[in-house]
Amino acid sequence: MTAATVPAAARRVPLTGPARLLRLELRRNPMLWMLPLLAALFWLGVYRPALANPPFWNVRATALQHALLFLGPLLAGVTAWAGSRDGRRGLTDLVGVTAVPRWTGQLASWAAATCWAEAVYLGGVAVVYGITAEQARWGGPLWWPVAVGAAGVATCCALGFAAGALLPGRFTAALAAVVVFLALGGGAFAMQNNNTYAQIWPLDVQGPFPTDSYGIFYPYVPDLAIAQVMFLAGIAVAALGALGQTARAGGRGLRVAAAAVTVAGLAAAGTAVGLAGTARLEAHGIVIPALHDAASDRPVPYTPVCSHAAVPVCLQPAYRGFLPAVSAAVSPTLGALAGLPGAPVRVTQVAVTSVVQGTGNSVGLGGPVVVGRPPVLFLPLAGLPLPGEPGTTATQFTSTLRMQVGPPVLNDLVGLSNSAGLQPGGGPGAVFGQSATSPRTAAQRAVAAALAQDAGLLPALRPASGPRPSGKWQVWPGRGAYLARGQQAAVAVRFAALPAAVRHAWLAAHLGPLRAGRVTLSEIP
Repeated sequence: MTAATVPAAARRVPLTGPARLLRLELRRNPMLWMLPLLAALFWLGVYRPALANPPFWNVRATALQHALLFLGPLLAGVTAWAGSRDGRRGLTDLVGVTAVPRWTGQLASWAAATCWAEAVYLGGVAVVYGITAEQARWGGPLWWPVAVGAAGVATCCALGFAAGALLPGRFTAALAAVVVFLALGGGAFAMQNNNTYAQIWPLDVQGPFPTDSYGIFYPYVPDLAIAQVMFLAGIAVAALGALGQTARAGGRGLRVAAAAVTVAGLAAAGTAVGLAGTARLEAHGIVIPALHDAASDRPVPYTPVCSHAAVPVCLQPAYRGFLPAVSAAVSPTLGALAGLPGAPVRVTQVAVTSVVQGTGNSVGLGGPVVVGRPPVLFLPLAGLPLPGEPGTTATQFTSTLRMQVGPPVLNDLVGLSNSAGLQPGGGPGAVFGQSATSPRTAAQRAVAAALAQDAGLLPALRPASGPRPSGKWQVWPGRGAYLARGQQAAVAVRFAALPAAVRHAWLAAHLGPLRAGRVTLSEIP
């Protein structure tokens, strides 16, 4: 019986030894003592900013991926301290003669530290997503940003542990933390300088798009996240494989296996960087052709939520809570124009789809536009500071949106171009473009100025009494609107003073000729 049982027990050692070692490392790993600090960092850097924003799944997911910025340097420092433990204490030769290979013991120590770090990160994810599930009006959780964050946590631990094990010293932990911090900051610098390959930066979610512009009207495009997970996993595997190539790591076969692991990790990371180099900005996110799924190009079906005003406002269900504020912003302008030929009959929220590919990576975001028959105002809200965001009240949002919507609507109504017509001003009102005023546009400008005053885009109009300070029609707080001298200013003031019903009736009869430039100043009542 003894001869038969001894080999069986010996065969069980390789299976149970590493598991026992991992259990022991979980109990004595220094990461265990850092859990309160990690939780505090997550609360300050991720939880509070995420919950301070409106409850959109994409906004909260972006914050979770950015957790790496707050946790990564500390994780690298702590694991570097754990990795250098045996070297600092002069125990390298002693642990090298244990039954478990040295590399296996190091992997167990790294795994224990990573488990505790992932527990903090994934626990924070569960809390943030649990609260979002109760607050969000539409949609569901995005898991690829969470996967990138989890891969980043494991990679920071691997880099720190490898640095500590290969270069043990008192200052290794601090240097590892600084290097990881600089690497994250360097990725941001490279992105700002339009470096295509820098898109692999693990804090990048969808390039220059606002965080609330993807994953709502169209599915979240996971191409970049897949490449980032591949990149981070490759770096982690390469760093851990480097530990197994030292003379004390184990036998020759183990060192060969570790070398193969290192090469595989470097190959995966290099492939991911190459894929990032093929990425391009498209209307709904960053697309990598080799990883792209055509299903992500199809819009997400939804039933809009609409107001019951004279000109209804229809929003994507995720923005249901902002419907009253949006209606309050557009109603003063659109309500006064209801029924006029060419005036919008409905407001429909759309995705930000106007993309301009410049040198490197750049994007231009579209604004409000009136198109179609009957005319519809297509309104993107992505990128605007919404009520509930830090520093933004409902009143500020309403005022900002009114100034963005009013000028293009009035310009389109009277036939003015964007360069010559009303434009959102830097102060409390609108301004006119600097294009020279021709007889064709003089009447159009006068009518637009009067309608802008009625919509609250301009204060009470009065003619300018001196030279225009900036060479254009501009609103000055407390001083009224500066208009062109002479008849044009007088006509604008006179038309603005008419009762709203009279103005509406005149516009209904003369809007076509006005748009065509066939109405003169003398014909405006």
